[in-house]
Amino acid sequence: MDWDKLRIFYAVAEAGSFTHAGETLNLSQSAVSRQIGALEDSLKVPLFHRHARGLILTEQGEVLHRTAKDVFAKLAMTEALLTEGKMKPKGVLKVTTTFAFGTTWLTPRLREFLDLYPDICLTLLIDDRQLDLAMREADVAIRMTPPKQPDLIQRHLTTLHMKICASKDYIARNGMPKSLDELKDHRVIGFPSNMQMPFPHANWLLETAKLESESPNTLLVSNMYAIFRAVEAGIGIAALPDFLTNGQEQFVQVLPDVPGPTVDAFFVYAEELRHSKRIAVLRDYLIEKVSKFGF
Repeated sequence: MDWDKLRIFYAVAEAGSFTHAGETLNLSQSAVSRQIGALEDSLKVPLFHRHARGLILTEQGEVLHRTAKDVFAKLAMTEALLTEGKMKPKGVLKVTTTFAFGTTWLTPRLREFLDLYPDICLTLLIDDRQLDLAMREADVAIRMTPPKQPDLIQRHLTTLHMKICASKDYIARNGMPKSLDELKDHRVIGFPSNMQMPFPHANWLLETAKLESESPNTLLVSNMYAIFRAVEAGIGIAALPDFLTNGQEQFVQVLPDVPGPTVDAFFVYAEELRHSKRIAVLRDYLIEKVSKFGF
């Protein structure tokens, strides 16, 4: 396949029209259309269904688009590695992690990192979804579950501990439960069961106490940071990871003799980036912060 035609095909498939792709490529609409027609002729298959509202990929077009997307992602990754400075880390570094961890622990600790490495252009993507590292949606992920993709490198970062917590205000108004069974007389906060949870055991408390998820005494919230804020506001009791509760003087631990689960956090990146200095310095920086100061 002609490389220029493949590049134009990819732009059209992403844009959904010849006109928008032409604007991206700085080509006329007619020139883009001719190149796509020539590519279809050479492959002897139609790549797009053409209609008044735009373009839709054919089945053959979908196959080529997936391959082209993978090729261009690999090329972008290779370009980043080749242009990275030899003497000091530099370039774009996209990091993704969960909303709660990224908002409360990671972000406040990035100032020193940015001061140490001023040539790194850092982008922080706060998202409870697992972005696709192989497709360069991000360069690095800090995840609370080990990666399932075989072509990703993982480094154990730390182990988180879940604790049952409430605010002092809530306990003053409602009393301290003495057993898991007494939690049925309190408002307990957890995740909706049909939601993708940010890490394993996020609904541990509801399950351990055998509480109904749909009950007047249960508040369901689809975000761990929002659960933390609900506990902080005195709304109820919840199981929270230690990075959210440590140093929070308004919090008290409920049922400290009930052991909570642990959650492992991993520093994850693509195999192709194993020699990236940007990733190496961030990895080492975070490991140092966790080992010295914990949460």
